[in-house]
Amino acid sequence: MSFPLLTAVAAVPAVGAIATAALPAAKRTAAKWLALLFSLLTFALALVVAFRFDPGAKGPFQLTESHAWISDFGVRYELGVDGIAVALIALTTLLIPFIILAGWHDADPLEEATPNRRWRPTQGFFALILAVEAMVVLSFEATDVFLFYIFFEAMLIPMYFLIGGFGDRAGGDGEDQAASRRSYAAVKFLLYNLAGGLIMLAAVIGLYAVTADQLGTGTFSLQQIVEARAAGKLDIGTGTERLLFLGFFFAFAVKAPLWPLHTWLPGAMGESTAPVAVLITAVVDKVGTFAMLRFCLQLFPEASSWATPAILVLALISVLYGALLAVAQRDIKRLIAYASISHFGFIILGIFAMTSQGQSGATLYMVNHGISTAALMLVAGFLISRRGSRLIADYGGVQKVAPVLAGTFLIGGLATLSLPGLAPFVSEFLVLVGTFSRYPVIGIIATLGIVLAALYVLVLYQRTMTGPVKTEVRSMPDLRVRELLVVAPLVALLLFLGVYPKPLTDLVNPAVGHTLSVVDKKDPKPTVQVDAGPGGGRAGQAVQDQDREAAK
Repeated sequence: MSFPLLTAVAAVPAVGAIATAALPAAKRTAAKWLALLFSLLTFALALVVAFRFDPGAKGPFQLTESHAWISDFGVRYELGVDGIAVALIALTTLLIPFIILAGWHDADPLEEATPNRRWRPTQGFFALILAVEAMVVLSFEATDVFLFYIFFEAMLIPMYFLIGGFGDRAGGDGEDQAASRRSYAAVKFLLYNLAGGLIMLAAVIGLYAVTADQLGTGTFSLQQIVEARAAGKLDIGTGTERLLFLGFFFAFAVKAPLWPLHTWLPGAMGESTAPVAVLITAVVDKVGTFAMLRFCLQLFPEASSWATPAILVLALISVLYGALLAVAQRDIKRLIAYASISHFGFIILGIFAMTSQGQSGATLYMVNHGISTAALMLVAGFLISRRGSRLIADYGGVQKVAPVLAGTFLIGGLATLSLPGLAPFVSEFLVLVGTFSRYPVIGIIATLGIVLAALYVLVLYQRTMTGPVKTEVRSMPDLRVRELLVVAPLVALLLFLGVYPKPLTDLVNPAVGHTLSVVDKKDPKPTVQVDAGPGGGRAGQAVQDQDREAAK
């Protein structure tokens, strides 16, 4: 039996979570270093997965593992990765060490433990982060629908405690009010996602019933269902398929989050610590958009095409609505949250444009948005921890007293608005090109999101970093060594992938091609019209011939 590499990538952070949580209350520093060690080991294993993965190999999944689990119900422990999953596993395992470093002191207790109060908030904080990492990785690896569902839902539990139990301490009111806000945000996060998960569970059971009826034995295997449909052995009725699709899509749209199911995100990110906010939007939320590609499109190709116009409209609303509300925000963290809603609108737009450029751009956007949002939010967290306020109006002139902090904040902001030369530009460009080639009106309107992004990012930088130095920020220190270790690699990645995205595109393009083949979609052929002008018929015809050849 070959080494179960995919299981190991998920098992290491799970073991790390248990080991970290088991440390005594007095071992806070040891808990931090242990969690960091396990996160780095997980990233090393993810790199092994990336190097062993062959983008040119045949078949949709590689490094597969398959074992009987609940045989009576057709549930198997099936894992496998395509290029999209490999990219997102690499993103997740890359960000977790930076999240741990950035939150190094976020869970330190406000008072020391006593014999009657053996609190272990530090151990709990880092153990929960590692637990989330393990569940997210398994969600990216699972090719059994029921197995995916288990971890898709299970990750809500540690996230609930991270939001409600380890919230932001930078508030202008008392601890009781802050605790109340955190509790409300955590409960809202949990209820929204549980509602989506319960609807998905009904659809999962329905899918099993359909396969049991037509194949003789029920199955949750994604590959088996796709192959059975391709061979004509499984024919899900149109009405049934559309209902099942809606059950899956609703859960993923809540997680993504897509307008109008987005309202839990600003509160959850605003009341969380900055590292947990990054965990939410850069890691956990990516499971929703990833699942749209892996499960919605491949399990229900006809229903995906049927729902595409409505989903594109919702995605377009997300792009513009999120950007407009970001412009109006007075809270730094909520501004970044609404900006993320706009960015997720672009990702979903690319997925359902049903073009190779759109879906490749959407996948790159998942990775690049994770890096850029992590850079911006973590620097914002360092800024907020120094001033003790999330309000934009409480800042001014920071670049004069903390130039490195201001510079990295600017780079994160410019990446968020997709400045050419930084990683998100390539992905946003591909999404817009892919959308325009099939839905030109929606593609044109979506470009307004770029204009609004420039507005909210530059206004945020102007109001916080430039102008007269406010009294409260005169003694603000610049980034420390630990903080530079967090930010510098993220900035370097933004620059590298901005000028050389080829490693990512080579990785994800074969998986995108497979997805489009399952949905039976091809890129629209370009049309070129040239007016030869008076007396220029032959020359104009030659130009048209050249254009046709170029189009081919």
